[in-house]
Amino acid sequence: MDSKILKTMDYHKILQSLARHAATPLGEHASLSLLPSTDLEEVKRRLQATDEAMTIDRLKGGAPFSGVTDIRPAVKRARINAMLSANELWDISALIFAGRRVRRHIESVHEDNPVPLLMALADSLSWQKELEEEIRRCIDEQGEVLDQASAELATARRELRIGETRIREKLESMIRSSSASKMLQEQLITIRNDRYVIPVKAEYRGHYGGIVHDQSSSGATLFIEPEAIVTLNNKLREIKLKEEREIERILSRLTEHVGLQVDLLLSDTDCIEQLDFIFAKARLAHEMKATLPRMNDRGYMKLIKGCHPLIDREQVVPIDVELGNDYTTIIVTGPNTGGKTVSLKTMGLLSLMSMSGLFIPAQDGSQLCVYDAIYADIGDEQSIEQSLSTFSSHLTNIIRILGEMTPKSLVLLDELGAGTDPAEGSALAIAILEHIHRLGCRLVATTHYSELKAYAYERKGVINASMEFDVQTLRPTYRLLVGVPGRSNAFAIAERLGLPTSIIEHARGEVTEEDMRIETMIASLEENRLRAEAERVEAEKIRKETELLRASIVEEEAKLQAERDKRIERASEEAREIVRKARHEADDIITELKLLAQEGVSVKEHLLTEARKKLDEAAPASKLASKSKTVKKQARKIEAGDDVMVYSLNQKGSVVELAGNEAVVQLGIMKMKVRMDDLELVTSSASKQSSKSVKTGANVKRTRADNVRSELDLRGANLEEAIIEVDRFLDEALLANLGQVYIIHGKGTGILRTGIQEFLRRHRHVKTFRLGNYGEGGTGITVAELS
Repeated sequence: MDSKILKTMDYHKILQSLARHAATPLGEHASLSLLPSTDLEEVKRRLQATDEAMTIDRLKGGAPFSGVTDIRPAVKRARINAMLSANELWDISALIFAGRRVRRHIESVHEDNPVPLLMALADSLSWQKELEEEIRRCIDEQGEVLDQASAELATARRELRIGETRIREKLESMIRSSSASKMLQEQLITIRNDRYVIPVKAEYRGHYGGIVHDQSSSGATLFIEPEAIVTLNNKLREIKLKEEREIERILSRLTEHVGLQVDLLLSDTDCIEQLDFIFAKARLAHEMKATLPRMNDRGYMKLIKGCHPLIDREQVVPIDVELGNDYTTIIVTGPNTGGKTVSLKTMGLLSLMSMSGLFIPAQDGSQLCVYDAIYADIGDEQSIEQSLSTFSSHLTNIIRILGEMTPKSLVLLDELGAGTDPAEGSALAIAILEHIHRLGCRLVATTHYSELKAYAYERKGVINASMEFDVQTLRPTYRLLVGVPGRSNAFAIAERLGLPTSIIEHARGEVTEEDMRIETMIASLEENRLRAEAERVEAEKIRKETELLRASIVEEEAKLQAERDKRIERASEEAREIVRKARHEADDIITELKLLAQEGVSVKEHLLTEARKKLDEAAPASKLASKSKTVKKQARKIEAGDDVMVYSLNQKGSVVELAGNEAVVQLGIMKMKVRMDDLELVTSSASKQSSKSVKTGANVKRTRADNVRSELDLRGANLEEAIIEVDRFLDEALLANLGQVYIIHGKGTGILRTGIQEFLRRHRHVKTFRLGNYGEGGTGITVAELS
């Protein structure tokens, strides 16, 4: 891309804004080096990466890049065995650590919201935790080598501390003596040339002996190392040299480890740079309230409420423009300071941003094209040194553009033909427009010439546009109106400003008939446009009212549906509870009767009557039951010998005899009197005779699953569903003689755990319960012991 167009469009200011959002010097460098791409697939990949970064930023916040610096110079020195400093080694460990954190950050989002491009970059980061831990074991964040780096270093530093203590104690005894106060300038201990000294007045220099290391600027104070501690200082110096040699050995060893991983570290640095750069693009898009544009390579542009990104969002006037389908050339007319140049720059700059993988400040649905080049002639570039006038400078630039452009280029021309005779300028402008239009370029040009308005009407694929001007306030509105040519408005402005009417009328007489015809046509178009705009606003108002009404109806319908579902659920829950209680009572009665039968005890009639009464009481007295009975009408009258189903017991039996509205039914070894409306015919006696098979009656048998689970997982269930499942689960566990069960409810907000434990506290078969221990699931599980 031509550097001149980037400068003309203020592209570098966008890059500076992007660099401010980078978290590392690496990302800042990548931001300032960004250039537009002319490859459609590459542009789509760039935009997709920005979109993925926005997804991560929205769901998990910004990626953790703190502490990352450019380690490439240090790593390259390590390749040639040049010893690295402690700070450089720490920076290498910080980059490895940040890479691992960034990778986990991206992975946490990728599991539920795939971000394939960023995940691929994160996967390319190497896992060098051993090198990082070894560096951090030896060096701290301030770049100091730690005592634990080696046993030799720890010993040397311990000896240093002991030696320093001895020297200080010796000097303290010297300066605290009664005779020392008059000989010392100050009673303090200081260091000169890495040796401990005391400040002695010059006239007493011979009292302490030893070595003079320094003197004050006035010469009145000498910093003397007393003879008594020279040997101690020498010993201390030897230990310090030993410490320095050991530190060099440790740094050399760590540098050697880094040298073995140079290629991986350089790759990691490049990857971190790209990731930080991509997240910076996402943060810039968030700041600009920008959206993802759709890209194409067929020369089509559609901006919906597009804004110039360098103008305050509260002041900028958005533009709507479409180019490349029905027309490939737009000719914009209108008064100066009306916003024509800003509109040109908006189209050019947003195209450059999208080709760089940046979101654009426009509404969703905007489309932009990947051009092979963008050319612009905007502004006054006259040069005194080159003796070029305004017209000459414009024409020189246009000649260069005409020589370089292709059918896949975007050309932006401001004030085409200006700076020379109007007749010749307009003719030259039409010729240039025609040449570019025939080539197939996408072209947007601004002008003041009326002849170009007529050209746009006559030429297919060319359309007029203008910057709106409010004649009432004499101010531009900065709105781009495609399809409407601009009016000069000179007469209207003059009249509003108070120019005499006679002068205005004389001026109108000087305008040619052709020009008047064009102005009249433009005025008519403007009137029609305003009328259409008013109708559009009214239609939009009606549409919004309709949408609000529709939304209200949908909301009301949703409320009614929710209430209906809630009532159905409540009714279903009540029905399930009734059925559960009835079955429980029936099971108890049948078990009692079976035990009596197995023990050989004859069942008396009053016992059967009492059991039947209990069953009747346990049966749910609901309308549904009565309804089902009325629906199930007998197809044939029940007679003695028929096989029947007893509703209340849910058992099959054989009719022994009939007694009015009751029947004596054989149920296994038992006989019971049952009401006729509690019976359903299964097999008639005639059918049994014809098949020669006689069935004596069904045995009451209770079955359950062979393998009962000892744990119940309720994660994801609501409290009402969970209570029902826990009740059923405890019944099964009791039948299976389980002593202890596990109920998994998860941690969450604690609502499910509290409700389940409250239910267990009231359950008659739960002896005790507790939360899970370490290794059992902790607070996410409740362990219940059954009685």
